[in-house]
Amino acid sequence: MAQRQRLIEYPPSQVWDTLADGESYAQWVVGTKEILHADSRWPAVGAQLRFRAGLGPWTFEDTCEVRICESARRLELEASAKPFGTVRIAFTLIPWARNTLVILDEHPLRGLGARLQGPPTEFALHLRNRQLLDNLARTAARAR
Repeated sequence: MAQRQRLIEYPPSQVWDTLADGESYAQWVVGTKEILHADSRWPAVGAQLRFRAGLGPWTFEDTCEVRICESARRLELEASAKPFGTVRIAFTLIPWARNTLVILDEHPLRGLGARLQGPPTEFALHLRNRQLLDNLARTAARAR
């Protein structure tokens, strides 16, 4: 399981506003090239994002669905990445003085990714998620 944390120097409400803006995900989620459709109910449970992701010229389209939403505290998503399966992506926001401690927990749930999970996969997720949290902090800063 790949878990990372980052202190973001903005209040939880400001970080949450970024998480709650489905259209912004391509700005900060590493590998996401474009948001094709953001459900108007985002981030309500069951709401979905359709996205295009990839690396270089290789792209694919898939979905991400909200599984748990506790406004300004917790957001858990299940993202599809065919043919690899699905992953659970959980954001927890903890007030830290005037800042926010963001804990990101991501791991494969179903499919090939879950069967191949191990140290190499976790290492790659740690690198990706470090960049993702840096991007989230920059995007939240612009949301002021």
